[in-house]
Amino acid sequence: MTMTPEQARWFADTFDKLVQSVGQAVMGKNDIVRLVLTSMLAPGHVLLEDAPGTGKTSLARSLAATVQGTSTRIQFTPDLLPSDVTGVTIYDQSSKSFEFHRGPVFANIVLADEINRASPKTQSAMLEVMEEGRVTVDGVTHEVGNPFMVIATQNPIEQAGTYRLPEAQLDRFLMKTSLGYPDHATSVQILQGSEIRDRSRALVPRISLQAVSDMSELASSVHVDPAVLEYVSRLMEETRLAPEVRVGVSIRGALALMRAVKVWAAVHGRHYVIPDDIKELVGPVWLHRFVLDPEAEFAGATARTVMTRILSEVAPPQARQQSA
Repeated sequence: MTMTPEQARWFADTFDKLVQSVGQAVMGKNDIVRLVLTSMLAPGHVLLEDAPGTGKTSLARSLAATVQGTSTRIQFTPDLLPSDVTGVTIYDQSSKSFEFHRGPVFANIVLADEINRASPKTQSAMLEVMEEGRVTVDGVTHEVGNPFMVIATQNPIEQAGTYRLPEAQLDRFLMKTSLGYPDHATSVQILQGSEIRDRSRALVPRISLQAVSDMSELASSVHVDPAVLEYVSRLMEETRLAPEVRVGVSIRGALALMRAVKVWAAVHGRHYVIPDDIKELVGPVWLHRFVLDPEAEFAGATARTVMTRILSEVAPPQARQQSA
C-alpha cells in the first residue's frame, strides 16, 4: 500500500520535531542531523570522518534520548577483541550453567569511535553485527534489538597504527558524512553554555522506539516511478563505466540509495520520489563506495568530481507519476 499525502505530511512534521530535539544538543548541524536520522529510518548505519571534539558522542546520545532508546560508546583500540564488542559466555559456578554477558553492541544507537584503530578481526565482528542485526556466540543467536544503528567514526589525522576499512566493508555503511566544526555564531552560543557538559541529558523523548519502526515501515511504502528507477540504474551503470573508477557502485549501493530517498521524500512531505531526491543523497550514499583508479587519483580525480560529471551527463526523467 502506497503512502498517502496525509501520512507524508505527518511523517515530515514528526521528523522535523526529531531534528529540532537533536539540534538542542548538536547545535548548528541540522543538515547532518537530518542525514543521520534518514539513515536510522532507512534503516542503515553512518560513517563519520571527523576530527576529535566535533560532537559525535553528543549526536549518538541525543538521538537515543529523542527516540526513547539506549546508547553505548565503544572506543576502538588495537587490543580490542571481538568479544569485547559482542559479548562473551561465562560459566557461573553457583548455577552450574553458562550465561551470556551482553557486549556494548546491544543498544539502539552504538557509537563505534575510531573504528579504524581496531584490528581487522574486531572490525569484521562489528560489521557482521551491523549486517545481520544479531550476535551468535557458542551457537546461540541473540538479537541486538530494533531499531539498531551504528555511528562509526574515523579520525582523518594520526593514521599511524590504524587499520583502514576495506572498500567491501565501507559498503556496509548506508552513508558517509562529516559533522565538521560549527560556524562562528554557533561556537559563541556553545561557549555561552560552557557549564553544560552533556546537553543530551536535558532532552525528553519525542517518539517511542515502536514509532521509529512504524515510521521506517511507512517510508518503505513511498511510491517510486519506473522512470526514477531507470534513472538510478543508469547512474549506477555509469559509475562502473567511468574511466577514473576501478570499481563502481554495486546493486547493494543502488538498493541503499532507494531506501534512503524514500525516507528523504517523506521527510519533505511527499509520498513519491523525485529526481532531486536522488541528486541530494547520491553523495553521502555513494561516494564512499567508489574505488578510484590509482593513476586517476594521482592525477587529481575524486569520487565527487566523477559523480558530479555523471549527474550532468545522465538526464533525469522530466515527468513523474504521483501515485501508483
